Amino acid sequence: MFRLWQGTLFTVFSRRNVLNMSCRSSTADVNKSSDNRSVHSDGIQEVHNVPIHVIVRPIPPVLDEQKVQSLMNTIQESADISVVPPIDVLWIKGREGGNYYYSFGGCHRFAAYQRLKMTTIPAKIIKSNVSDLSTYLGASTPDLR
Repeated sequence: MFRLWQGTLFTVFSRRNVLNMSCRSSTADVNKSSDNRSVHSDGIQEVHNVPIHVIVRPIPPVLDEQKVQSLMNTIQESADISVVPPIDVLWIKGREGGNYYYSFGGCHRFAAYQRLKMTTIPAKIIKSNVSDLSTYLGASTPDLR
């Protein structure tokens, strides 16, 4: 479990709750432009096409198949990549200079791009560190070289 700071209040979430929160939202939420933002990347404007094979997703997703299919249809029908918001990817430099890319949210978008056999996914890159990664993974945080 970890604590999320909200003003003067701590909210405690288990990993299961965080997984469900990050992978489940209503269609109405997705359609509101103000909700197509991320706390982590709200100030980042640049969107990169990141190779899917370099992204590590350590938490298995709980997917709504209808949502994945809807996203797949949207991606196929539109030439405008901004129709589907980019995922957030944490970029972490290992202690020996290796580059590691982790993503925890955007599980439906990630699955849609994977199923369409696309080699890249639009993403906002967030420079991060091993300490931030351990917030998500706890004792399971790997030794990144």
